[in-house]
Amino acid sequence: MTAARTVLSVSHRTTYRYSTFVETAQHLATIRPLSCAWQHVMLHEEKIEPKPSYQTSRVDAFGNDVLYFSLDAPHDSLHMTSETMVHLLPRWASLDAEKTPAWEQVAERLRYRAGAAFHPESEFCFASPNILPRAEWRAYALPSFAPGTPVVAGAIDLMHRIHADFEYQPSATAFDTPASRAFELRRGVCQDFAQVMIGCLRSLGLPARYVSGYLRNDPAPGQPKLIGADASHAWVSVFCPESGWVDLDPTNDVLADLDHVTLATGRDYSDVSLLRGMILGGGQHQVEVAVSVLALGA
Repeated sequence: MTAARTVLSVSHRTTYRYSTFVETAQHLATIRPLSCAWQHVMLHEEKIEPKPSYQTSRVDAFGNDVLYFSLDAPHDSLHMTSETMVHLLPRWASLDAEKTPAWEQVAERLRYRAGAAFHPESEFCFASPNILPRAEWRAYALPSFAPGTPVVAGAIDLMHRIHADFEYQPSATAFDTPASRAFELRRGVCQDFAQVMIGCLRSLGLPARYVSGYLRNDPAPGQPKLIGADASHAWVSVFCPESGWVDLDPTNDVLADLDHVTLATGRDYSDVSLLRGMILGGGQHQVEVAVSVLALGA
């Protein structure tokens, strides 16, 4: 990961096949990549079949570009394809985890007080639909956060421990498995690793958010293929007042950088799932997902 920049091409296709016709449907899709200082979106195109009867987009409360579409004709399948090209810049060259503020200082600064100045990051200190802070999460996190530990150094150590203690096992959990269940099982997928780590950080009063995106499929020469690279991926962002949001991937035990394409951020998976909504009819359904993330060169 020493290249000055990386250009990644992302192809993502999702297909739903229904056992009976869907009469009408309304969907939200979080499939448009984030454009920011370190990720420049060079190209993004999306295609939906059957063609929506209505389509629009909006920026949600977390700054994500969310696509809304509805289908009012009967259909027994739904195909959603997106093609994306992004230019990534290295993010952590100047980050010194050991020189970041003590974690207690960060937690105290962002602790809610009536009438105090509002810090937007404090929203990510609280419970969310899939993550309800628990005493056992705090107990698990504390060995990484001895008194005075720099906040990013502690978060990195916690990432190391989750990566070592939890087993990547796709069959162990489902998309709606709460973080508490994944913590009990000590296994799951990237979504579970991320939500458990977020729960641990929030249990200490630290702001942590969920990041959805993709991983590069073709590792650089001599580098192992990252876990979870053949589907959409998820990782954690922890806030440091001096460094901003720092992205950590506990599934692969790395800082998210030139191999990670960011789609959206939220409190947990429920805020940024790739496709959600309501349908009338459809019966049982099957989902097929194909993701390819390839480097196009520097």
